Amino acid sequence: MNPIIYGVIALAVLILLPMTIKIVKEYERGVVFRLGRLVGAKGPGLFLIIPFIDSMVRVDLRVVTMDVPSQEVITKDNVTVRVNAVAYFRVVDPEASVVKVLDHIRATSQISQTTVRNVLGQSELDELLTQREKLNQALTKIIDEHTDPWGVKVSTVEIKEVELAEEMKRMMAAQAEAERERRAKIIHADGEFQAAERLAEAGAIMAKEPTTLQLRYLQTLTEIATERNSTLIFPLPIDLITMFMKK
Repeated sequence: MNPIIYGVIALAVLILLPMTIKIVKEYERGVVFRLGRLVGAKGPGLFLIIPFIDSMVRVDLRVVTMDVPSQEVITKDNVTVRVNAVAYFRVVDPEASVVKVLDHIRATSQISQTTVRNVLGQSELDELLTQREKLNQALTKIIDEHTDPWGVKVSTVEIKEVELAEEMKRMMAAQAEAERERRAKIIHADGEFQAAERLAEAGAIMAKEPTTLQLRYLQTLTEIATERNSTLIFPLPIDLITMFMKK
């Protein structure tokens, strides 16, 4: 056979071989189309396709970490905030991710932004600051329901940061300070009330037992007296003065 023919055959083999043999990694799948019709997802490993008849699209099955762009949200109580979030998702159906959506990553990003604005716009500011776990679960559920037909599974959506205007921060600081003052006054009043109750109980006991009053009087003298005091000041019972006033 003519060497030229051998050369042509060898060249054709070199050209067609890479187009025939396909290798996909463990975390990838190859979605194969034959004359435009879906054949299925193949891999991982090595497999063959028909050159010029079959075509393949690689799909990554690893978890994608996507930052949801900062969204300006007006809460239910008319407070404007900026919210940053992050979403974790992966492809669970390679065929659907290729056939049913043009770009599953971009589509997931857009639906995440819309859902963040809608869900947080129906929440109050206090709920946004204190019940973040509940909102994260709601965001994950809604976004996952939208991406499920595309073969995309959203595992987690987390609100990273909530930015408030400076005026709102000052108002919240003033509110927190007023709340602390209110609690301090309540605690102080409660202490005074308890002290008054104890004093009333002590007075009732002393009124029933005069000896108790005398012992308390002597204890007070002991507390007033010191070692180097030349003058002793002690309280005079009111009953004694009353006795002289009657005379």
